[in-house]
Amino acid sequence: MKYILLLLPFFINAQIINVQGSVNSNDGPLGFATISIVDSGYGVTSNENGYFEIQVDSSKDNYLLVSYLGYISKKISLKNIDKDLQNVVVILEEDINGLNEIVVTGSLRDQFVTKSPVKVNVITSKKINSFLPSAGSSVKEIIKLISGAQEVIACGVCYTNSISINGLEGPYTSILLDGIPMYGNLASVYGLSGIPNMIIDRLEIVKGPSSTLYGSEAVAGVINIITKNFEDQPYFSLDVQGTSHSESYINLAMAPKVGKSKTYFGSTWDKKNYYRDYNDDGFGDDINFDRFSLFSKWDIFRKSKKNFIINSRYYFEDRRNGVEDFMFKDNYKKLRGSETVYGESIKTHRFELFGKYEFDFLDDFELNYSYSKHSQNSFYGSDFYKANQEILFSQFTLKRKFSKHDMLYGLSFRNNIYDDNTSVTEKIIDGVIVNESSNQFIPGIFVQDQYSPSDKLSIISGLRVDNYKDHGSIFSPSLHLKYNPGEWLSFRLNAGTGFRIVNLFSEDHAFVTGQREVKILEELQPERSKSVILNSNYIYTTSNGSGNFDFDIFYTHFSNKIIPSYEESKYIIYRNSNGYAFTKGFSGAWNYTFISGIAFTLNFNHQIAKYVEVNNNEKAKSSIEHSPNWTASINFKFPVYKNWSINTSSNYTGKMQLPIVYDMNNQGELSKTPRPTVSKPFSIHNINLTGELNNTHEIYFGLFNVLNFKQKESSLVAYNDPNYEKGFSPFFDTSYVYAPNQGVKFYVGFKFNLNDLSKK
Repeated sequence: MKYILLLLPFFINAQIINVQGSVNSNDGPLGFATISIVDSGYGVTSNENGYFEIQVDSSKDNYLLVSYLGYISKKISLKNIDKDLQNVVVILEEDINGLNEIVVTGSLRDQFVTKSPVKVNVITSKKINSFLPSAGSSVKEIIKLISGAQEVIACGVCYTNSISINGLEGPYTSILLDGIPMYGNLASVYGLSGIPNMIIDRLEIVKGPSSTLYGSEAVAGVINIITKNFEDQPYFSLDVQGTSHSESYINLAMAPKVGKSKTYFGSTWDKKNYYRDYNDDGFGDDINFDRFSLFSKWDIFRKSKKNFIINSRYYFEDRRNGVEDFMFKDNYKKLRGSETVYGESIKTHRFELFGKYEFDFLDDFELNYSYSKHSQNSFYGSDFYKANQEILFSQFTLKRKFSKHDMLYGLSFRNNIYDDNTSVTEKIIDGVIVNESSNQFIPGIFVQDQYSPSDKLSIISGLRVDNYKDHGSIFSPSLHLKYNPGEWLSFRLNAGTGFRIVNLFSEDHAFVTGQREVKILEELQPERSKSVILNSNYIYTTSNGSGNFDFDIFYTHFSNKIIPSYEESKYIIYRNSNGYAFTKGFSGAWNYTFISGIAFTLNFNHQIAKYVEVNNNEKAKSSIEHSPNWTASINFKFPVYKNWSINTSSNYTGKMQLPIVYDMNNQGELSKTPRPTVSKPFSIHNINLTGELNNTHEIYFGLFNVLNFKQKESSLVAYNDPNYEKGFSPFFDTSYVYAPNQGVKFYVGFKFNLNDLSKK
């Protein structure tokens, strides 16, 4: 009896209340959210409609923590509450890291990113707008938000660039728009600049082999650019930006209803006319450009309610750079191809048509299609380079489910027509050199099985066969395993092969920029690869917020890797290797979002990219150029007032192998020793402030390259040869570029979004 009396005060002080409510997002209820009492270990889960009920002892100043994967957790104080609470509505905001996104890349099925057997990294539009709110930000800049992905600049005059994943050059990555491949060798260099942020819903990135679904050339991985749904596009939107480097960007879009069909139209116009030569090499430190694009997306109404999507886009770019006389007051227009005034002028016209159609007569049977035409007219000094590429692609897929097996069957046809004015498309007939365009028709067939024997294990196995006229049937098997030892811990293993036909004239601008003579010592054979990547991912929630750890280990082995040799100062030499090449390393990411809205992302990537030459059974290793041994990035988001936030991003780049080049003195003599063949580590830091003025108006401004870092050396060689006009020396070379040449840049932008009419 005395023990009961001792416990009686505790029962008297306890104030048990009942809390009922629902968990929602801006898009609707959040089923199976977690509602827990902070520091108690006790909690409940909402039902499929977001409803929950929990009992709380309010005398202990308890806090409720409401959390849901992919959303910012919310802490609710129950202090001084002595009665039941009913109809509590909790609205959670989406986290910028996209952990709850539904993705399609990797399996061609709608799956939550955490459930997909293939590891998919997601960059949401919310994250893009936080760290890269600039209307002028391109896909090649956005991709830096993912560990192991970086922009590689190939030319120090025209600043052509590509996307590298895990140390592999841009042509090894397949670029998709809404899951449809359409970017050939030419477009991977120039075709990605005209996709405005305002139409991008998210980027889905698969690092590692993806050949079974997307063709044998998807060696390094896949970047899938997903455009916004019609419901997510405002009725009218405008984004205008200007910079201290005389850049201007205007993005405009409308999303009206046309009958029962949905659509949106848009246009972009970008311009830069700003000549600066801070490193005194006589050439502009960055390109000037005029860009214009038109795009549209249609969801054609059908009584069957099945999809019929038609997208189209036209893109034009006028890119130029060179010596001051070439750039002054648009002189380039009349000096293109001059033999005395050096400049590079690249004009690009591109048209795209793509979409999908779901057939009525058979469930889960659909057609994905695309057509693209890419034309380039360019001068590199006095060298004229003209190229055209047309790609027609169609792919039929059929999905079927048998017990625990989700089967996917596919049949694809790809026709790639390429023509230019170089020796690549020349043929000798009866002793006469004639032009003959390359026409590759590549039929393919594939099958994929996603098998889930239990809730903890999922297996995707697949095989693709593509038939090349000159190389026969190419088999691309793949295997993906996912194991969940716990609810929030997962391990993935991805493995597969790749095959790639090299087109050096469209992929390597050293052919046409600079004055080195090209030597192709033999007919170049296709490259082949085998890749494996191991991933682990852990998601966790604390009383202060939620986050996740992500870690990759990767390895790719190449046979017949084709690497240009710059060892002879006047030549670039290409040949089939006698050895092999490999890239290996690891990368990691830590994402965390506090309840307050503060969020950060830490990325790190370490890689070893080597080429191994084998002669007389002896191996000689050398580093692959422009592949840094490590990269890292740190991104912070700081909410400061209501819908305002300060966002910072820092990118760090380690040492990388550089081409062998020789400086020249004022007497026209080459140095006996080359420039440093390994770069020094450097970092680029950016900061911006974004905020909403009201429901329709937003403003943003910030600084790129806050610390004003620039590459110490000129990216050009022999620009000072006294025996020739600038740029026309036989030793002139543009490949020694590893960092930006332009310094700090201020920008300011304004966004206007009219949403009300879009919901009518």
